[in-house]
Amino acid sequence: MNDTLRVRVSRIERLADGIKRFTLRRSDGLDLPAFDSGSHVVLHLDGGRFRNAYSLTSPLDDLGGYQICVRKEEASRGGSRFMHEDVREDDELHIGAPANLFGLHPGEGKHVLVAGGIGITPFLTHIQALARRDAAFELHYCFRNRAGAAALDTLPALVGPERLRLYESDAGTLLDVAALVAGQPADAHIYVCGPQPLNDAVVAAAKAAGWDAGRIHFEQFRNDVDATGGAFDVTLKKSGKTLHVGPDDTLLRVIEKAGIQVDCMCREGICGSCETVILDGVADHRDSYLSDDEKAAQKTMMLCVSRCKGSHLVLDL
Repeated sequence: MNDTLRVRVSRIERLADGIKRFTLRRSDGLDLPAFDSGSHVVLHLDGGRFRNAYSLTSPLDDLGGYQICVRKEEASRGGSRFMHEDVREDDELHIGAPANLFGLHPGEGKHVLVAGGIGITPFLTHIQALARRDAAFELHYCFRNRAGAAALDTLPALVGPERLRLYESDAGTLLDVAALVAGQPADAHIYVCGPQPLNDAVVAAAKAAGWDAGRIHFEQFRNDVDATGGAFDVTLKKSGKTLHVGPDDTLLRVIEKAGIQVDCMCREGICGSCETVILDGVADHRDSYLSDDEKAAQKTMMLCVSRCKGSHLVLDL
């Protein structure tokens, strides 16, 4: 973990049903690195067994501590469960440097923010940045019920009631995505972070309305795909190693356990940072990053969730 920072958990707070906020401060007492709105950090948990990415939600100008919000996922692969059940105040963790895959467009124009559930987290810093720019924006926040929605107590003051719209599905209040898109000016940019159905609906509505792809921004915080499957072997050409991937392990974890560093920001088959060239073999693509044509070409694959259709892969690693 030479490329990580040691941090101490200074505070743990319950924000909503199944959601906790963790405040992290550097163990050496120094300031943490600066970050842009929409950034996240990767937490290395349980001795590196889990690596999970979480959006930074703290004030942009407060580098004395980072804040992250963690929802305990029912189908957790271990990371969110570990954070909720095993991490205590004063525990020490390792984190990577801030990275940003969901930044704000720098130009003028209106910014339309659409959040679903825990997907509200990257917008907590976007709101700060947009307010500093005196930019036109509005926030549409969709959630199942108020008990499980984070930040409801602070959003009205942060955003302003005239720019905040709330949609509680259990109460029958739903977002009309097509109407939202249709009512925007020609220079608007739309941003969505939430469950895949919400992301897909917003992106599809914007494209159907003729929006240029450069005005559509999305971050998917979870890829609901099973990364387990049949066992296989992988040969890493550059490293000269052949490794075995068991049915309950992932290709990325096996490679990391062998001491080979691979960039992977999301670990969910979403961001594309672990894309690797296939030299031989057929990949079982399970990511949501590559297009159907790219998957069919079998030239690259995402190590974090994808597997092998046969018994052996050769990768350019």
